[in-house]
Amino acid sequence: MKNIWKKSNDRKRLTQIFPFLLPLRKWQRKKLFYLEMLLDGNRYAREKSETLLPNVVFETASLMLNEKSGFDMKYQTGKVHNLKLAAKTIDKVVIAPNEVFSFWQLVRRADRQEKYKDGLNLVDGKIIGSYGGGLCQLSNMLFWLFLHTPMTVIERHGNAVEWFPPTTEDLPCGTDATINEGWLDLKVQNDTVQTFQIEICFDDRFMYGRILSQNPVIVDYTVFNSTVFYVNRDKKNYQVAAVCRLETDKRTGERAEKELYINRCEIAYELPADIKIDE
Repeated sequence: MKNIWKKSNDRKRLTQIFPFLLPLRKWQRKKLFYLEMLLDGNRYAREKSETLLPNVVFETASLMLNEKSGFDMKYQTGKVHNLKLAAKTIDKVVIAPNEVFSFWQLVRRADRQEKYKDGLNLVDGKIIGSYGGGLCQLSNMLFWLFLHTPMTVIERHGNAVEWFPPTTEDLPCGTDATINEGWLDLKVQNDTVQTFQIEICFDDRFMYGRILSQNPVIVDYTVFNSTVFYVNRDKKNYQVAAVCRLETDKRTGERAEKELYINRCEIAYELPADIKIDE
């Protein structure tokens, strides 16, 4: 198992010392971010089709409002508004063979006609209300969908800190995917001969996502944790989870299990008394 304990860097960034430089830094990062994608040789998925592909590969739902979080509900309702704006740019997008899906390639102009609202966001290690906050819930759901397809995730970043208990307790630990325009993206490459499509819709409480395909996918994917444990380091609690996938051939029943990655995340809320924390 690789070493997941990295030394923290306590030095302040220049923009923390001089906050007035932050807008310039964000502008610079975004320009470089998209320039790198322009030059990286990938063909990014952009086309949509109002005609949905016929086969459902996997579907899921995500609760949008968490009354147990302890955070102001106005920021959560702002998050719902933001999710719907961002989802419009992704809904019905087709990922053809040899194409790459990039969250930010599609979402980058979601607020051009209608502005985002303030939603919960992680800024300098603190959860605050900020413009466009809450989009990570969409990237989380997309990542969970992608894990149940034969496509290859080529960029994913886990949350460094989990601030409140998840609303979907049945999901395996460590299957989130945070995004930050200019810095962190979610990308998946379609290195199959199959064509896929994303569908996203909403009701009053849930956001729903589906992955569709042109032809039936012959493999069933089950994502699970082989191990989850908690440790205390420097007076902070961390969750360490091994994320694995069981792949079952629907025709033959043949099964193959593989470890996808090890996820480490600080837990900022109080853990239940029955959970063992190693020192």
